[in-house]
Amino acid sequence: MQRRRFIQGSSLLAATVLLPQCATSKQGKADRLRTAHIGLGFQGRSDLEAIASHPSVEVVALCDVDARMIAEVQGTYPNARAFEDYRVMLSEMGGEIDAVIVATPDHSHAPASLLAMQMDKPVYCQKPLTHHVSEAREMDRVARERKLVTQMGIQVHSFYDYRMATELIRSGIIGKVDTVRAWSPKNWGYNGPQPTKSDPVPEALNWDLWLGTAPERAYVEDWYHPTNWRKFLDYGCGTLGDMGVHIFDTPYNALELDVPLTVMNECRPPNGYGFPENNIVTYEFPGTDYTGDRLKWVWYDGPGAPAGHPELQLPNGDALPEQGAVFVGEKGRLLLPHFMEEPRLIVDGAYQNIDAEIADAAASLKLGEPIRNYASESPKHYHQFVDACLGKDETSAPFSYAARLTEVILLGVVAGRFPGQTLHWNAESAQFDEAEANQYLAGDYREF
Repeated sequence: MQRRRFIQGSSLLAATVLLPQCATSKQGKADRLRTAHIGLGFQGRSDLEAIASHPSVEVVALCDVDARMIAEVQGTYPNARAFEDYRVMLSEMGGEIDAVIVATPDHSHAPASLLAMQMDKPVYCQKPLTHHVSEAREMDRVARERKLVTQMGIQVHSFYDYRMATELIRSGIIGKVDTVRAWSPKNWGYNGPQPTKSDPVPEALNWDLWLGTAPERAYVEDWYHPTNWRKFLDYGCGTLGDMGVHIFDTPYNALELDVPLTVMNECRPPNGYGFPENNIVTYEFPGTDYTGDRLKWVWYDGPGAPAGHPELQLPNGDALPEQGAVFVGEKGRLLLPHFMEEPRLIVDGAYQNIDAEIADAAASLKLGEPIRNYASESPKHYHQFVDACLGKDETSAPFSYAARLTEVILLGVVAGRFPGQTLHWNAESAQFDEAEANQYLAGDYREF
């Protein structure tokens, strides 16, 4: 079988991933969308169910490197063809696929998505959009050039309370914002040593395909696949990459931020293998219409997060939500729990009643009454993508937005390699002023 480079002419992934010659793309009918699903682990199955619940969707292909994952869902979609290699799937079924959903570990997001986009396929890709900054910029570029429908999997972006908070901040309820503090106590880090053992690879798992473009590494049972890969540099993006994308999303969107001027991470020294278990990442952003001349953003993650700070103290001695964000403005603070709770206004150390403001915002956005049920609300973000592919809607988290949000997140991840050092980011050149940090903006891609 003849093979070719999967990104011809790209400075990002050229000379990395090989695949069979691809079939010509064929447009789907206006009243249905034929979908292919890459990655069928926990999140992939959730994505599959949400996409397939749209009445216009026909699932035609399922792909996972672990045959056990395919077996768990194939009975529900008996007419879908099964594959272990997404390159083969896209080669053999290119003309029968209208859109691709990617829910692999982070390091495979860009290789799979870019290949599909180069075949002019709309793509729904899970968060964070990519594993490296260079990949995020490339995905944005390709999507724009090919005018593709795209959506990043940040389902809560479409939820009532997040849209409400965005409207309240833009209405000036706390004036111009000068600081955002956000947190998650999740621990997608690892401070221990690398394993020295290796285990037999399960017969159902193609370990070489799971590694994909990542460096060669021995299989260790229950260590990377199927759930713990987020902890490790080669595959995930730590807690910041997992929860930061969700919790950054609303403040980032509400304040119309772009990329930061500087970033600094207070964490343990790098060990070259796992992400730090605790991070305090401080960004400085240029000002916008909704902020002061500069915006300070502080992210806390890991066990015990967030660290105590006066701006995080709540009235009546209340405990902070387990995860969330606080906007600090000229007139007060707005607390936004994560998730499915209304934002709360705090002025002069006391909660303020904002029922009227919330009612006005809900009316303005045509939100109706809040529905705080994840199972019923989550599919809306997926259905928005399907409808956009069918020309009936627009996506709210296209790659043009998602790539910049992901870039912000990944700059904080890179800063973890240089604890306590302020790194200066040049948005135009997509480089740090500190040259030693630039080696972590792109991957050293393995051929597989």
